[in-house]
Amino acid sequence: MAVVVGSIGLVAVSTLVIWKGSEYFERAAERLSGFYGLPVAVHGAVVVAVGSSFPELSSVIISTVVHGEFSLGVGAIVGSAIFNLLVIPGVSAIFSENLDSNRSLIHRDTQFYIISVLLLFVVFALGATYVPGGTNRAAILTPGLALILLATYAVYLFLHQQDASGYVGADAPAISPRREWGVLAVSLVVIAVGVEGLVRAALSLGETFGTPSFLWGLTVIAAATSLPDAFVSVSAAKDGDSLTSLTNVLGSNTFNLLVAIPVGVLLAGSATIDFLVAVPTMGFLGLATLVFIVFTRTGLELTDWEAYGFLGLYAVFLVWITLESIGVIETVRGI
Repeated sequence: MAVVVGSIGLVAVSTLVIWKGSEYFERAAERLSGFYGLPVAVHGAVVVAVGSSFPELSSVIISTVVHGEFSLGVGAIVGSAIFNLLVIPGVSAIFSENLDSNRSLIHRDTQFYIISVLLLFVVFALGATYVPGGTNRAAILTPGLALILLATYAVYLFLHQQDASGYVGADAPAISPRREWGVLAVSLVVIAVGVEGLVRAALSLGETFGTPSFLWGLTVIAAATSLPDAFVSVSAAKDGDSLTSLTNVLGSNTFNLLVAIPVGVLLAGSATIDFLVAVPTMGFLGLATLVFIVFTRTGLELTDWEAYGFLGLYAVFLVWITLESIGVIETVRGI
């Protein structure tokens, strides 16, 4: 009991550390974006998204390099993507008057995000069927497969650069860029320290309850590391900036799938995941993506009732993945 309480306390403290580090990052990133004259869409989809995704990137790096638990990091990434798609827009819509999307968001960011989900699934499938040693249970991810994902993200950045090529920004704010870059660097270190606490707590909970580390990555680490995205998006939505709120979600997910996971693979040299576990979770991610697209496209806004539907679907995900991880669903299937 003491171990569980201690782990929960560590989760709470680590989440607070990540939150504060992300606040400083957001402030510095916003000032630097204004200083360098970046468009709003680029600021939300690239700058803020990459920064708010740093907890997820750290979770993959720390899980893989320090603890040898690549699957824990992958669980955090996929779980975070589902959290971002369902919880963040839902909460943002509830706490704002209107959460509006536009056709540019639907046709550019959302479509490229769909490509990211499909490509990651293809990479997992190749690791199970094409890479020597891969089986229908174990997908082996190699540096070559990781580079496919990274190259795709490079295309994503290129497309954003093309969209921003004719943008004329407002007057640059009077700031010290060197100081803001320093704040940015320190905030990233603080976030990494918080993530290390989360990973240790997740491993402890998994050992205590005898459950797979993947479960705690999908739930505890995913939710805690996604809080920066939530605070950024909710704050933007309350200020009437729906575009930044939604592009941050999509940009963050795209970064997580195309950069964070392959970085973990490259650092490990190669990594193995349970393909039979990855398939249903990726399937639910695909469902969440479809729901997100349909509801944000219908009327180009997200209503309160639709927002509650998003949160309800996330609750279903938590119940399902918990029952799946502890073997209840497998037992039912066998009856």
